[in-house]
Amino acid sequence: MQDNSIEIKSLDMDARGVGHLQDNEDGTPGKVVFVEGALPGERVSFEMLRKKKNWESGRVTAIHRESAMRVQPKCVHFDYCGGCSMQHLEETAQVAIKQRVLEDNLWHLSKVKADVMMRPLQGPTWGYRYRARLSARHVAKKGTVLVGFHEKKSVYVADIQSCQILPKHVSDMMMPLRALIGSLSIFDKVPQLELAIGEDLTVLVMRNMVPLTADDEAKLKAFADEFNIQWWLQPKGPETAYPFYPLDKQLHYLLPEFGIRMPFKPVDFTQVNHQINRVLVHKALRHLDVQPGERVADLFCGIGNFTLPLATQAREVVGIEGSTSLTERAQQNAVVNGVGDKTTFYCRNLFEVTKDDLIALGKFDRILVDPPRDGAMALSLALAELKETNPELLPKRIVYVSCSPSTLARDAGVLVHRAGYTLSQAGVMNMFPHTSHVESMAVFDLA
Repeated sequence: MQDNSIEIKSLDMDARGVGHLQDNEDGTPGKVVFVEGALPGERVSFEMLRKKKNWESGRVTAIHRESAMRVQPKCVHFDYCGGCSMQHLEETAQVAIKQRVLEDNLWHLSKVKADVMMRPLQGPTWGYRYRARLSARHVAKKGTVLVGFHEKKSVYVADIQSCQILPKHVSDMMMPLRALIGSLSIFDKVPQLELAIGEDLTVLVMRNMVPLTADDEAKLKAFADEFNIQWWLQPKGPETAYPFYPLDKQLHYLLPEFGIRMPFKPVDFTQVNHQINRVLVHKALRHLDVQPGERVADLFCGIGNFTLPLATQAREVVGIEGSTSLTERAQQNAVVNGVGDKTTFYCRNLFEVTKDDLIALGKFDRILVDPPRDGAMALSLALAELKETNPELLPKRIVYVSCSPSTLARDAGVLVHRAGYTLSQAGVMNMFPHTSHVESMAVFDLA
């Protein structure tokens, strides 16, 4: 492949270095190039991987001038495992770049700037990942079963023996887990394992495409006893997952500041980083600034991660989620935690919410929004319409927790330019250290 030399100016959302080929004759920048493994400030040589009309991509073959932000990756598998993309970048620099990504998205996509940029939320950077989906593949040529993340830009499973972002007790299980899967009668019918860790319990959910034999079951039980884990089995979709062994344990996590004990299932959506989640809930509620007599909505509420803490502060909290099973369990969690009389949960498709839906729900003083990557466009548009017809129903403050800076920026444009809000504060949370994932929070106040 052709080898080139280039100056790297920035990083993109996939943690690739961004530069331009030699300037055109008219002085304009040449074609943009994305280079895997390169950092801002470096001059590198790279081999071309893809070539398009308006851009090219490649990977580093040599570094001629090294960035001061470059560090030695801690994981020996970093070069080929796709679980991380930023281990070669110093940790504080990772956070600074994510903050810049958020600011750039807000401005370039919606021409919005926050009045104040929050100090980034940070926590443990190693052994932090309490949730993960691990792929499993029997590789006949290697005579083994591989368990782990995919290789970078590949459908193949990386051959890893340990993982630095998983807790040590899970990393230490990687090789015994490979041996276990390889010893089962269904060794080639186990495509993935779901990991979920609570306060005192580690669960592995095995996607078993065919039933286990009695010998398979005995091996799983012995493994669970040796490594102090609980097995769940999942014969089809996530809704079919059920506990297998042992049966006398249940996952939960704590939000001690609010006296909340949150039971959850291993296939539920919960934050991967429990330490950051505690700080996230604290900061979100502090910025929402709920008063005792107020009525609050928690949209995309899940099992109640924000709803239940909010119920310790507000007069009433309404949680809304698109799944009946989740809203039922959120209500159960509220009752268990003694706030059932202050919470109400509804199942609604928030991706299709309208102005009339908001009117029917009644006046909310404040709203917390925590959508998936698709964002909350329908809600933002409904609030914009509400401004035109029923401005008295608009909440005076919205705290928006986001896992996608681009959809946050898109929705911020509607809230600021059409719904009458100002973006008072915004900032990032380093929920996924060493990856390019950008989690953020924004505070909108009614102008």
